[in-house]
Amino acid sequence: MTVELPPRYSPAEVESRIYARWEQAGYFNAEAESDREAYCIMIPPPNVTDRLHVGHALNNTLQDVLIRFQRMQGKNTLWMPGTDHAGIATQTVVEKRILADEGKRRIDFERDDFVARIQSWKDEYEATITRQLKLIGCSCDWRRQRFTMDDLCAKAVRENFFRLFNDGLIYRGKRLVNWDPATQTVLADDEVEYEQVKGHFWYMQYPLTEPVEVGGEKVDRVTVATTRPETMLGDTAVAMHPADPRAPALVGKRVRLPIVGRIIPIIADEHVTPPDPDSKDEKAQFSTGFLKVPPAHDPDDYAIAERHLEEIWRALAPEYSGRNPRELVFVNVLAPDGTISDKHGWNDAANTEEARNLLGMDRFEAREAIVEWFRTEGLLGETRDYVHEVGHSYRSHVPIESYLSDQWFIAVKKPISHLVEKFGEGLIDGTDVPANSLAGLALEPLLDGQLKFMPERYAKTYQTWLENLRDWPISRQIWWGHRIPVWSQDLELNVPAGAQHEGRGPTPQETAALDNAIGGNFGEKFKQHSVRFVLHVETHPDKDNWIRTYLCLDRDEPGAITMIENAGWQQDPDVLDTWFSSALWPFSTLGWPEEPPELKTFYPGDLLCTAREIITLWVSRMVMMGQYCIGDIPFADVFIHPMIQDGEGRKMSKSLGNGIDPIDIIDSHGADAMRYTLALMTTQTQDARMPVESVTLPDGRKVNTSPKFDIGRNFANNLWNAARFALMNLQEGAPCVDPDNMAFEDHWILSRRSRTVEAVTTGLKEFRFTDVAQAIYDFTWHDFCDWYIEVIKPRFGDPATGDQARAVLAFVFDTILRLLHPLMPFITDELWEHLNEAVPVRGVGEGTEAAESVMIADWPERLDAFDDLKLESHMESVQDVIRSVRNIRSKMNIGAQKPLTAIVSSTDAELRNVVEANRSLVQHMASISELVGAEAAAGPARKPLHSATEVIGRTEVFVPREGLIDREAERGRLEKNLT
Repeated sequence: MTVELPPRYSPAEVESRIYARWEQAGYFNAEAESDREAYCIMIPPPNVTDRLHVGHALNNTLQDVLIRFQRMQGKNTLWMPGTDHAGIATQTVVEKRILADEGKRRIDFERDDFVARIQSWKDEYEATITRQLKLIGCSCDWRRQRFTMDDLCAKAVRENFFRLFNDGLIYRGKRLVNWDPATQTVLADDEVEYEQVKGHFWYMQYPLTEPVEVGGEKVDRVTVATTRPETMLGDTAVAMHPADPRAPALVGKRVRLPIVGRIIPIIADEHVTPPDPDSKDEKAQFSTGFLKVPPAHDPDDYAIAERHLEEIWRALAPEYSGRNPRELVFVNVLAPDGTISDKHGWNDAANTEEARNLLGMDRFEAREAIVEWFRTEGLLGETRDYVHEVGHSYRSHVPIESYLSDQWFIAVKKPISHLVEKFGEGLIDGTDVPANSLAGLALEPLLDGQLKFMPERYAKTYQTWLENLRDWPISRQIWWGHRIPVWSQDLELNVPAGAQHEGRGPTPQETAALDNAIGGNFGEKFKQHSVRFVLHVETHPDKDNWIRTYLCLDRDEPGAITMIENAGWQQDPDVLDTWFSSALWPFSTLGWPEEPPELKTFYPGDLLCTAREIITLWVSRMVMMGQYCIGDIPFADVFIHPMIQDGEGRKMSKSLGNGIDPIDIIDSHGADAMRYTLALMTTQTQDARMPVESVTLPDGRKVNTSPKFDIGRNFANNLWNAARFALMNLQEGAPCVDPDNMAFEDHWILSRRSRTVEAVTTGLKEFRFTDVAQAIYDFTWHDFCDWYIEVIKPRFGDPATGDQARAVLAFVFDTILRLLHPLMPFITDELWEHLNEAVPVRGVGEGTEAAESVMIADWPERLDAFDDLKLESHMESVQDVIRSVRNIRSKMNIGAQKPLTAIVSSTDAELRNVVEANRSLVQHMASISELVGAEAAAGPARKPLHSATEVIGRTEVFVPREGLIDREAERGRLEKNLT
């Protein structure tokens, strides 16, 4: 038989063929029902906004490494693929594209037509992403590929919303939220990124309605300091600290708000920082002691207004009697797009010309205009430079606004009574988090050790977030996403509603109103359509003897929807936060709320591999919803991989032009080279730097790459060359390893094999990818190629020792391919096929017939019988002697083929014996014609005349130079070095 590899490895000729063979054979497929132990990873679904970048390649490479490792360990593995609809991000991308190409905006389309446009985008990029994952080598079960808005996932989203609504955990309310003026939607706290911004403190003077004597002086104005002058239009109070010595004279007095003319009170609140220019507290350094309070535009001011609601309202009421107190106190002066507006809660803008002139201005344009007005009117004090953190949208990257808005929320710290038996009740020790609240369900598994983070430092991020978690705003003012399944209607009662609380069931009078609205018995009407519903009733906030009703249906049953919409109920136009559906990913993809075999087999899963920025956005919510919906956490381990930066430590991005497309690297280096390099870079650090350079590929494309990928390509080429040599010497096959008939080097390589198997196995179990990649490289390149192959070359022509050398060669190379397969799957399976042709049965003793693919081969075992640390130490001594002779050759410029004599002089008798026992090995590897061993002598006699010397601990290696070198030339070289 002739087994010969091409002289060069060509990834392009191998990878597509190998991947097609894997798919056709069904190697990726998980079994819904199996006696084998299950192992499951749910892919963090990539957003369908764009192609995958090198960060995705890293994340998915690591997952594939672990899946392939567990598959080879005999597990029933499921790696679930899929994509995320990424509501805000995808809609924003498509809106920009349509505006650029067609000059149209979203409002120029019917809702369904616009959603169809986004669906087309999704279909295109989902196909691109799937292709990219396959090119990377991802061994996902593609039969089960899911999308966060497909029918299976949508059913789970609907059921979860229904249950939360039924438990009173979802409510609608006017709250201060994080608002993105660019995308015009609300954001959760963890969707806000904080950036250092250079700004100013402006010191603005508010006139008192009447002068006041303070400390013996007449005061006719107070000075407030602010970084956001435009929000002064919404001021409804000025606050000062109650301990301020000026407070007794000023608290209770009023000021006339400049520009607007609104008369607002001065109140006392401990939140205000008293001024102290010598303080280490930066707030105290910049403070005047007076704080402007626009409650609808700052969370701290919102809290102040809540504490002083009646006090502020009573001060304002004489001029605004008959108004809702909250509408009076919480004045929103912005439109959703961030422009100044009197259409969203500002009701006294028409009182002054100055205020009317600001309407329609952008918030930052208005800031400049207001500062200029104060300067012109002589009401502007100093302006001081100030650097501070400003929240930005994680999607549009514009500064967010605190915005008073009606939104749907999830009450994350509200106790859930029916979960007490399983999860307990009361506060978790040291926190204000109830054990049976959603936040508690996510926090407790971390504290009791069920949920582990690697590296461990990220557990603190998770814990701190949950302990400080506020109610989660889940409604988004966009069209792409799961539409909120709630219909609402205001109904008039025939009798007064009386004092009511929110979110309750209907009273008899209210039931009569509901029956009247729907034209019959309310409950029976829904039974006719076989649909479950939950009804929440609230007292109307503005109308006496009216109620506001919210209907939630568990599914879109056309008859039921037609019935309620004909009766006046209207569906909420908003969609759910993307993370609401993503939170269900570990089990919505498996068929929940039904209980198919897949759910029982693969939930809970085993591992989540993700990036640090979504620990709060996603990880916490998956644990939360897994506990709430199923009663168990979705995974036990969370591995947070490092973020890839460019060589200057910058985040890779399109705008900087420093991003790397993984497909470009696959085209230039091959998938295995990319995968190996990425695994090698995956340390326990927070970030990994990758120098980026622009190159031109053979096809003329100019792309970004990194010299780091050369490491993986060189390793693949070296492995290929080693395989060519091995297969050339295995053409006639090889017997199995005879453990009773091994040479020194055979035993040594098998001992090193066991050590490497242990290191790689442990490293994969502990997610130490760098250690794994390095251990395989060291064993393959240094132990196997540099030493073992070179040592056994003379044995191939010896009938007495050649067969055993070939047997060990085949067995060790088999092990290398198995260990390396998770990292470099394509080249290892290609070489495995050729090794099978040459040596189909290999191993120790009788051996076994090899699997048809290394992908389904068993993971190698240690073989403890061959472990011999002492023998490895002896081999290390032999290697040291050989290296010493080689070093002398290099220093003296003595050619490798030139025979020489070497003297090993040592006080270590054991070393002398080891060298003597392996005389032929040393002579062969160091090209020595004569090897002399001697016990170290004392004095000058220990070193032969004109000898070069290398020292290894208690051992010296001498090489007599007489006749080997040109002494005069050598003397000249040394003198030149000295000079």
